[in-house]
Amino acid sequence: MFRGRLAFLVFLMFGAVALPLAAQETAGVETDAAMPSEDAAGAKTGKDCKPGFGCVTNLPLPRFVSLKGDEGNARRGPGLTHRIDWVFTRPGMPLMITAEFEHWRRVEDQDGAGGWVHYALLSGVRTVLITLDMAELRSKPDLRAPVEAQAEMGVIAKVIECQPDWCRISADGQKGWVEKTALWGVLPGEIIE
Repeated sequence: MFRGRLAFLVFLMFGAVALPLAAQETAGVETDAAMPSEDAAGAKTGKDCKPGFGCVTNLPLPRFVSLKGDEGNARRGPGLTHRIDWVFTRPGMPLMITAEFEHWRRVEDQDGAGGWVHYALLSGVRTVLITLDMAELRSKPDLRAPVEAQAEMGVIAKVIECQPDWCRISADGQKGWVEKTALWGVLPGEIIE
């Protein structure tokens, strides 16, 4: 009892405390029977995982998110001890999640570059990357509708809504409907309301 209080006081004074080895082995660790197994990249492959869904969030895979801040490190594996292979540097950049492990998500950009990123660096705000030079933003989801604006290739836009073949986006104060074939960051046929 006294030993626990002393460790707690040390924690309050210094902000951290090293647990004794026996406590480290059992503190907050699930037993092997409860832990799903992992594949070579560290993705959970346990019995509780439904095909096409993440084992941690139970959300569909693949799915799109965006980079929350100005920068995000993509690591070789799911953890801070793994080497940084790639650094994403475009705020709001759309990323595709392909796997989950604890607080880590394996992501790819439009070129397939990526790695494992901590979930705190990702946002559920949906964005797209314009993949067609001078993509036309139309007033309605129809090729005959008037063109409201044009967007250059590489522009990142926020998704307002999507129908099976069109998305309404917003970029630099301009809004309009763009064919999905000119966008990266949404799945074919995906509907966003």
